[in-house]
Amino acid sequence: MNAQPDLAETSRIEAFSDGIFAIAITLLVLELHIPDLEPGERLWPALVDEWPQFGAYLTSFAILGIMWINHHSMFRQIQRADRGLMFLNLGLLLWAALLPFPTNLFAEFLQDEGTNAHVAAAVYSTNLTLAAIFFSAIWWHALRNHLVDHEMTPAEQRSSVLRYSVGTLLYAAAIGLSFISAPITLLVLFLLAVYYGFEQLRTRG
Repeated sequence: MNAQPDLAETSRIEAFSDGIFAIAITLLVLELHIPDLEPGERLWPALVDEWPQFGAYLTSFAILGIMWINHHSMFRQIQRADRGLMFLNLGLLLWAALLPFPTNLFAEFLQDEGTNAHVAAAVYSTNLTLAAIFFSAIWWHALRNHLVDHEMTPAEQRSSVLRYSVGTLLYAAAIGLSFISAPITLLVLFLLAVYYGFEQLRTRG
């Protein structure tokens, strides 16, 4: 299939996206702080007390890292870009770039015994849900508008979109789980990052 004249190459989209992912990942580590020790206090227990910060950091790093890998994998398949694809990619980057804020919020209130922990977990989960929605929408849009060079049967298209959508639904379910247990929500979201670590685009080259 020949590219339409009003379609652009994806190289600038990929380069811009790589920069945003790199900045977002870098910002995550800036929220890790050295513990404030009282006179005579030992460092090791103080570091253990900082586990919410490290847990939230590792989870968000894994999510952004896997998102970047899958974004690269997706754009190996997508050969052309239209304005719709560009806007959808900007939507994905909006939530990817925002992730350091809910990560810090989640870490700050993870051990709170009131409702603050649940609200922080819900904000974090909502951010990831919206990012996942845009991620799925990019691939759906690329298939619908023939922005890939290989042909896929309708069944193959549905299967590839479904592999993304299952994770999206689980992210949305994590919003509800946030109001039950914030620590369990963090664990589930980390496991979802592991799920997305497996190749989601099984296409015919």
